[in-house]
Amino acid sequence: MMTLSNPAGNMTRRSFVQISAFTSSVLLSGMAASTSESVKKINMYRNLGCGHIGVNANLRESIEYAAKFGFQGVNANIGELEKMEESQRRELVDFMKEKGIRFGVSGLPVEFRRDEEQFHKDLALFPPRARILKSVGVDRITTWLLPGDNQLTYLQHFEQNRRRLTEAAQIMYDEGIRFGLEFVGPKTTRNRFRYPFAYTQREMMELADAIGTGNVGLLLDAWHWHTSHGTIEEIRELTNHDIVEVHVNDAPAGVATDELVDNRRELPTATGVIDLKGFMNVLAAMEYDGPVTVEPFNQELSKMDNEPALQKTIEALNRAFDLIGA
Repeated sequence: MMTLSNPAGNMTRRSFVQISAFTSSVLLSGMAASTSESVKKINMYRNLGCGHIGVNANLRESIEYAAKFGFQGVNANIGELEKMEESQRRELVDFMKEKGIRFGVSGLPVEFRRDEEQFHKDLALFPPRARILKSVGVDRITTWLLPGDNQLTYLQHFEQNRRRLTEAAQIMYDEGIRFGLEFVGPKTTRNRFRYPFAYTQREMMELADAIGTGNVGLLLDAWHWHTSHGTIEEIRELTNHDIVEVHVNDAPAGVATDELVDNRRELPTATGVIDLKGFMNVLAAMEYDGPVTVEPFNQELSKMDNEPALQKTIEALNRAFDLIGA
């Protein structure tokens, strides 16, 4: 059984290091504002997740869209990739190189939230799928975790996730693939469950550390960071190695944080409710080098035709990047 830090005063090694690092930062910087982060070079890149914005496209179409509208990466679809012949996958990789596009992330093709039978069935299929992903250049896989359960207590839920995700993470480790875990922040989502589970950055990093394979970090979503009452200081506790993917978005104006509903979001910078300036600058200062993907779950955007939706998305993403150093 793993040891967790708790309100009684027990402190993990990671917590001690985080607190020490933060204290040193305060002494040296005098609590400098997030917008004064020292940015040497922007290493993160604009990534296209078609499904996040309601665009229906296969991989080749996604690559063409990315190149046309100014994205630098696209998300992979393992279902489509595994149906291809090896020669077709090589042709796809060549096409991506020609267009100057890379792969961002793939979703985890293992259902770990349900019963043991489904989990082991998917896990058995995962090694060849992981090999396919790595063969085309995918080196990041991400997934999200429920912020509660109606049967499992926090510790039971933690242990089940730790055990199952360790098995999946080891398969990824063997292929040189990093694994990002996304916490779900909104209180309106947590309220659906009898027993809450990890819904903050620090809690999810405790799970990543407990998995212990060394290739597990976060999918850091600005929406979930905001709705979990996250702070810039907390993001400063992370390093580039801790973050596998980033999602950006905004929240509707005039709604209290604890009343925000998960599928009612806005495009990044649309309202200014989420502190994307601080968020983007602290990522740039740590030299985060992974994909930044727009995930607005916005009904108006989803109703648009593909090209207008893509144009509106890249404009919003460019505005988010323009906040760096501003």
